[in-house]
Amino acid sequence: MDLLAPIPARTLPVSAVAPGKCILFGEHAVVHGAPELLLAIDLTTQAVVLPTRTGAPVLNADTDAREHNAYFREALARGWATGPPVEVRTVSRIPRAAGLGSSAAFAASLSAAFAAATGGIDRPRLAQRAFDVERAAQGVGSPGDTSASVAGGYVALNGGPGDPLWTVTAAERSWEVRRVADPRWVWVVAHSGVGRSTAEAVRAVTQRLAAEGGARRLEEFAEVARDGIAAVGRGDRVRTAELMRRNQELLVEVGVSHPRLEALLAAAAPAAEAAKITGAGGGGSIVALPVPGRETDLVRRLARAGGLPFVVRPSERGAELLGAAPPR
Repeated sequence: MDLLAPIPARTLPVSAVAPGKCILFGEHAVVHGAPELLLAIDLTTQAVVLPTRTGAPVLNADTDAREHNAYFREALARGWATGPPVEVRTVSRIPRAAGLGSSAAFAASLSAAFAAATGGIDRPRLAQRAFDVERAAQGVGSPGDTSASVAGGYVALNGGPGDPLWTVTAAERSWEVRRVADPRWVWVVAHSGVGRSTAEAVRAVTQRLAAEGGARRLEEFAEVARDGIAAVGRGDRVRTAELMRRNQELLVEVGVSHPRLEALLAAAAPAAEAAKITGAGGGGSIVALPVPGRETDLVRRLARAGGLPFVVRPSERGAELLGAAPPR
């Protein structure tokens, strides 16, 4: 089966699902065109679009969601601008504001559902549309999160072998998205319980990178990400762990760590080959590469340290349509 097959046409009701993501290398620097490596994780968001008799679109029983939910408003504007009012119901296993792609999965799943109900869409256009939704809602960012949600598996931006799956553009730059070979590893992520704003974190780091020495640090991020893409692609755990530790040092240097994140990293150390912040930082989550056979021990350590841990594997399937039954 072609995992990158287009989203076909469907009539309402339409149900779509998309995975969250975890960034392994390159967060923040990717906004400036540097490489990034992500994997789609098997925590998902499902969106169901149904006809409604109300005079306005509804999101999870909220008739005013278009006014105060920027992601919903932008998804409607790009995917349902001329359609009749609809009701949207969502169910998500992804913690919000955790750096694990909750907004990307929402944008990808809802964009896929809207596209199916308006005639279908191919993957490159879906990746662009989902990014446009998230970028417009946040005001900043790169298409790594949404591309991982659309494609599934491991994906690299601006790096890696082979031909691009697609190119995603914004006003200031473009990013090429490529598939990276799956080394068949298990990962553990843990949410710190501290929420954070991606937009605020990205803007703060951008200001720091604009200061003296920022160009050198940006190149260090890029070098680590390039090497990390290659190490994961060839299944080299030792080198991947080394590069994760260096990536974490760089994230600390640009000021996106937090005491709760540091506590989780310390708790993970005895049972992990390496661990680092994943996502924008300042809160959110960490990702750890467990010592083989110590996954359960790692989860227990993170839970005792106050984290919300998940054992995750790559979601090979990206955004896709499901049966029409709405979530309860």
